[in-house]
Amino acid sequence: MKKNGITIGILGATGVVGTEMRNVLEQRQVPCETLRLYADRNDAGTEVIFRGEKLTVEEAADDSFTGVDILLVAVSNEVSRHFSPIAVRAGAIVIDNSSAYRMDPEVPLVVPEVNAGDIAWHKGIIANPNCSTIIALVAVSALHRAHPIKRMIVSTYQAVSGAGINGLRELEDQVRDYAQGGALHSKVFQHQIAFNLIPQIEAFEDNGYTKEEMKMHREGRRILHAPDLQITCTCVRVPVFRSHSESIYVEFAHPVSVGEARELIKNASGTKLADDPRAGQYPMPLDTSNQDLVFVGRIRRDMANQNALNLWCCGDQIRKGAATNAVQIAELVIEKHLQ
Repeated sequence: MKKNGITIGILGATGVVGTEMRNVLEQRQVPCETLRLYADRNDAGTEVIFRGEKLTVEEAADDSFTGVDILLVAVSNEVSRHFSPIAVRAGAIVIDNSSAYRMDPEVPLVVPEVNAGDIAWHKGIIANPNCSTIIALVAVSALHRAHPIKRMIVSTYQAVSGAGINGLRELEDQVRDYAQGGALHSKVFQHQIAFNLIPQIEAFEDNGYTKEEMKMHREGRRILHAPDLQITCTCVRVPVFRSHSESIYVEFAHPVSVGEARELIKNASGTKLADDPRAGQYPMPLDTSNQDLVFVGRIRRDMANQNALNLWCCGDQIRKGAATNAVQIAELVIEKHLQ
């Protein structure tokens, strides 16, 4: 261990993901002697409790990161592009939850259960993938290791908390206003989200897919080290508070039995098999919220292709899809670089 102990910082400490990062650091008992919290000037001075001690949030500035060993970043792309290189120059290893560096070939894009070895070649910044990508790849990574995947067709059903605290509030407000017979107002989402589905998350690209859908395509290939993997995705916002759900078609070069798939997923790191449909057991958002495993079930052979399986998975996108994945990377950095 470092002579003076490890100092971890959280940039964006008062947001949904930054708050969860702090919770996960405490729950997982990450070896951190000092925790420093940063936010913008509006939240500077906020007091929080960590391990029974009161900490005060600092305003992030260019000279804030001296002495920080690991900086967890939970801010916008623009803010990350400004502060992350500054933190690296100050001596920190940055683990960035924004999408600013995800497709940078000089920056590892890491899901610890899938490609932890990529951390070894970092040059100061390690990128945290998109939440829906993390959930999908944790669900299928054991299958891919045993039988390389040729094609994935993914449909995601994404909770409103994926849009931050304002997404949660908008669904709450619309449900309340609906129950009271009032008018429903949409500011965060393109349309009413209460009692509705919106087949658009982020802006559309020229190919007709949204940026969120293309993240699965581009990031999945990088993380699995499979540049020729065919991935197509449809992302849908649903009126669920927390935990993303995904329907995944997985195609192999040859048939893979349902029984083998169940065993691989049952024994995989980061997953929990929940696959007894006749007993009403399958992954659901309510069961997977506020914890770190990706639940996988409804595993069945595809009726149109004997070389393919279909499965359904759910995972908490704030925890495993963001905060916990970043903290797991930090744990590996501590183990490999700071001890």
